[in-house]
Amino acid sequence: MARFELQWKITALQAGSLIRGFLKENDISKTALTDIKFAGGFIKVNNQEVNVRYELKEGDILRVGFPEEVPSKGMKGEDLPLDILYEDDYLLVVNKPAGVSTIPSREHPSGSLANRLIGYYQRIGLKSAAHIVTRLDRDTSGLVLIAKHRHVHHLFSQQQRCRKIQRTYEAFAEGTISRDAGTIEQPIGRKEDSIIERKVSEAGQYACTHYQVISRHKEFTHVKLKLETGRTHQIRVHLAWLGYPLAGDELYGGTRQFIRRQALHCCSLSFYHPFLHRTLMFKQLFPEDMNCLL
Repeated sequence: MARFELQWKITALQAGSLIRGFLKENDISKTALTDIKFAGGFIKVNNQEVNVRYELKEGDILRVGFPEEVPSKGMKGEDLPLDILYEDDYLLVVNKPAGVSTIPSREHPSGSLANRLIGYYQRIGLKSAAHIVTRLDRDTSGLVLIAKHRHVHHLFSQQQRCRKIQRTYEAFAEGTISRDAGTIEQPIGRKEDSIIERKVSEAGQYACTHYQVISRHKEFTHVKLKLETGRTHQIRVHLAWLGYPLAGDELYGGTRQFIRRQALHCCSLSFYHPFLHRTLMFKQLFPEDMNCLL
């Protein structure tokens, strides 16, 4: 598979721009431009190598080739299942099962989504690193957005800062939530005696979670959740603070009487595709362990 490239045909309105300014207007970061110039990329106009001071003319074909990427040191590709729901030249949308970490950790150094991605890239001949845009906890299932290239990840990071990537979750919270809908605005910080656990804390970062009750059952409440922020363990911490920990979430006060992991699933994902220039939306039904509870 060829290296990642971008191409433009210069219009009358764009003519007269220097390549440096043109690339900046098209969201090529300074870091990316430095890599293109000095780490094995290229800038060509009409198939001729040029520098960033070239003045573009109407009808020029500008091509920018990015350097080949290599996985992070120690990141090994593994030939393990990867449930791909959508793929194009720029991105992947995958369904992550519960029990799979997003990236390797000291406790789980292999088998992660990142390891599976690198293994998949090796099989298809794509030289890239694992650019995971929307992460999920190890025991949370559902939709994950992945950029195939560093520049695509950069564009999605801009969308995340503007909250243009939308995710919806469904969960089973223990107990009966009486209100049909509500918003939890409580700051979240790290718990002092733990490197994993978080808590509601005045010293923490602002966090906002919207919830809506879908149905009430004898042992739990089925809720839909949408995040305004993306703090670590946000849904788990906020529902526990409200008094309704997730079923199966022993870290935050839930029990494993009905399910062996936190009953949390990312069921929908939408984002603006920066190259197709339209919004894409994906939905994913519950996995079997959550479906059985219904």
